[in-house]
Amino acid sequence: MVARRLPVAVLAAIVGGCAFAQSTNAPAADQQQSEASTSSSQKHHKAVHHVQVPEEGSPPPELAQAEELIQKQDYAAAEPLLRKVLAGDAGNDAANYVAWFELGFVENGLGKVEDSIAAYRKSVAAKPDVFESNLNLGLQLAKTGQPDAAQFLRAATQLKPTSRVDEGKSRAWLSLAHVLEPTKPEDAIAAYREAAVLQPKNPEPHLSAGLFLETQEKFSDAEQEYREVLVLEPSSDEALTGLANIYMRGRRLPEAAECLRKLVAAHPDHTSAHIQLGRVLAAEGKNEDAIAELQASAKLAPADVSVQRDLADLYSTMKKNDQAEAGYRALLASNPNDAELHHALGKSLLEQKKFADAEKEFLAAVKLKPGFGEGYANLAFAASENKDYPLTLKALDLRVKLLPENAQTYFLRASAYDHLRDVKQAAVNYHLFLKAANGKYPDQEWQAKHRLIAIEPKK
Repeated sequence: MVARRLPVAVLAAIVGGCAFAQSTNAPAADQQQSEASTSSSQKHHKAVHHVQVPEEGSPPPELAQAEELIQKQDYAAAEPLLRKVLAGDAGNDAANYVAWFELGFVENGLGKVEDSIAAYRKSVAAKPDVFESNLNLGLQLAKTGQPDAAQFLRAATQLKPTSRVDEGKSRAWLSLAHVLEPTKPEDAIAAYREAAVLQPKNPEPHLSAGLFLETQEKFSDAEQEYREVLVLEPSSDEALTGLANIYMRGRRLPEAAECLRKLVAAHPDHTSAHIQLGRVLAAEGKNEDAIAELQASAKLAPADVSVQRDLADLYSTMKKNDQAEAGYRALLASNPNDAELHHALGKSLLEQKKFADAEKEFLAAVKLKPGFGEGYANLAFAASENKDYPLTLKALDLRVKLLPENAQTYFLRASAYDHLRDVKQAAVNYHLFLKAANGKYPDQEWQAKHRLIAIEPKK
């Protein structure tokens, strides 16, 4: 699979938010909170917090001073001012829900998560119908894994933000969906869809839904969500990656290749996309294109052994055996105890008719992996070409303990016995070969028939 960004941990990024507006005629401009990450998905989740102070009475001057300090991110200086406001009017929580909210934000900025939660709880208790305080409390609870996070996030979805109503409510649904994923997957999907309805031009609800549906192995639904993302944001790396993974899983190779080509075109240094594109093209039989992609991958990730192995295997498939040999030898230099590598090198040497070297590699392979049936078969063939007939028979005897006999092994046995002048065993195996071959190996069948004429007594 293509390496990808996991479902974003948006909750930690949203928590905090900006201060309430300090007057009834405050401008409705966004006041954006600090973020834990600058990923595109997280940017879609920035909360907007604008709430008006109750009209009755004038706000304490310390509250206005604290707000100015919060705008400068001087949380340490703002904290005592807010506590002074709250201490001066401790019996009137309803009038101080703004100060409690501000304190929740400040404590979060100072890294005092539990104190932040306590302050947000006070704000919600003082005035339960405020969107922003419910949202922030829910997010802080989610951040710390507390079970009542969904309660406050769901409450936020039913309240009206101070500004940008659809955007704010969509963010509340998104946050709720993330919280619901582990325990209520169907409700989480429904929440993502609510968020999408509220912001039809925002790709984030579809992207988050796609990522989640993919983890749920609901690949058809995930594909549809990723396609919705690409309608809104055609160059979305996350959506292209998600679709590529789904298509590769479903062996829809041309579609996977199309997505991967878009990724590498947009990001020439995207190593994993080059690697997967190379593998997809190889699976399609587009070997030259596959080699080009894998060579690009090797330059980007020279230490990636899997890429070197893919290249060597592809060279072998394409009968570029000198390049395959060089690749396998380079890999064996750092992995001398890899039986499969010794075997692969042996096969490339066989193709080049370097039988003695091939025999050496096959011997190394079966020594490292005694249960290697194919290794014994190739060892038998190399030994036969080297005229080492006792080793041929020994390798065949070991192979038959692991794999059934076939026409080729019967022929190798017959030939080995024939060269060792054991005509009785040679004849038996030539007959077995002819029965198994059944016209598939005309040259060897002709040879077997003529050898039988020569070695079997005339009746």
